[in-house]
Parts: sequence; structure tokens; C-alpha cells
Amino acid sequence: MPLSKRCLAEFIGTFWLVFGGCGSAVIAASFPYTTDPAQGSNYFGLGFLGVSLAFGLTVLTMAYAIGHISGCHLNPAVSFGLFAARRFPGSELLPYIVVQVLGAIAAAGLLLLIAGGRAGGYVLEGTNPLATNGFGPHSPGGYSLLACFLAELLLTFFFLLIILGATDRRAPEALAPVAIGLALTLIHLISIPITNTSVNPARSTGPALFAGLELIGQLWLFWVAPILGAVLAGLLYYSVFETPTRQEDREVARV
Repeated sequence: MPLSKRCLAEFIGTFWLVFGGCGSAVIAASFPYTTDPAQGSNYFGLGFLGVSLAFGLTVLTMAYAIGHISGCHLNPAVSFGLFAARRFPGSELLPYIVVQVLGAIAAAGLLLLIAGGRAGGYVLEGTNPLATNGFGPHSPGGYSLLACFLAELLLTFFFLLIILGATDRRAPEALAPVAIGLALTLIHLISIPITNTSVNPARSTGPALFAGLELIGQLWLFWVAPILGAVLAGLLYYSVFETPTRQEDREVARV
């Protein structure tokens, strides 16, 4: 499959992840839209569970749609993790990451346009406007920088272990998207109160670019921690759990 077609698939897939996941948080997590306690709120809303499921479902559905085309990374951290596990060529890291970020930006921009179409519009203010990620004052639960860094690193580490295990040649191939989608759902159930859940630098970048300089200034954590966690998982899986079958793999494994 030509790189151009695979990059287009990654753009579309990352767009779907950000639009579907962040869209559920922005549009449907709390409904009706009211700040008047007397009127009640959120009796039709998705809440944390619904948003967590939405993110998991975006990955699950896209894995079946484009997994056979691009591998369905949808995430720079996943691309780095697969590279560390010797399953993805380093020469294709930059094109994949560029289109993933562009897909996330396009989705966030369109989501902002749609969210602003209701009565009263959509105001980019509060702790996490447009479902942005953050730490300290921009952590939904007020968690510290260190706590947020550790959570993102650890959860991305386990996300990559699950991806690598589910897509191992020894695993049931047809069920890999289900395991990966459920893993992302669980990750969100754990960490929405901590960072609003990233584990994906592209997903963090798209909304932040529309939310102001303060949130852009926190983006570094949501690149460094997920990529570090993913690379550690990739190195661990390749060195400990992988079963080389090709001669060149055996030679590398003996080094």
C-alpha cells in the first residue's frame, strides 16, 4: 500500500478519534446545557462513562475500517511504540505523525464550529475547553504536574503493551480491535479526572491549538509522557515477549 494512501487513512482515522471522542465530551457529556441547579442537568448526558466508551469506540471502529490499510495508529505515541518494538519503520514516523496531528486539528476545528452553532454558542473558557488536556489548574481534579506525568506515562505504557500483545502474530487477529478499544475505554475511566485523558499527543494538540496559549503551554507533557511510555513498552515487548521468526530478527535479538 503506498505511503500516501496509508497517510490519508491515518488522517481520517485520527480525525474520527478526536471528533468522536472529544465531540462526546463537548456536545453530549452534559445535557441539557444549563447552569441553573433548579432546572437540573445531565439527565440525558453521557458523563464520564459515555465519554470513555466514545473514545474506545472510535478506535475499535477505525481499527476494523483502516487497520489493514495503515495499521490504525491514530496516535504519535503508538507509532513510536511500534517503532521501538521493530514493527514500524523509522523512515515513516514523520509522515504518520504529521498527518495524525493534522487530522486532530481538523477535527477540533470542525467540532468548535459545530459546538458554536447552538443557541448561546460555545465559549472557550473553563478548566478544559474543547476537551483539552491539562495539569495543575487545568487538571479536572486539580492533580499536580508530577501526578499527571506519571499517569500519562503509565497508562500509555499499558496501552502499547495491549496493542502489541493483541496484534502479535500469536494472538487471535479478529479480536485485536476489541481489546484495544476496551483498553482505551478503561484508560479514560481511570484518568479523565486526572488529565482529561490524553495518551495521544495528536489528540491533545488539536483541541489545545484552539483553546489558548495557556493550554498550548502545557502540551509538552502530553507529548513527552505518552511517547516515553510507549517507547518503554515497545522495547520491553520486543526484548522479552516477542518471538522472532525471521533470521534478521534472530540476529538482532542476540545482540
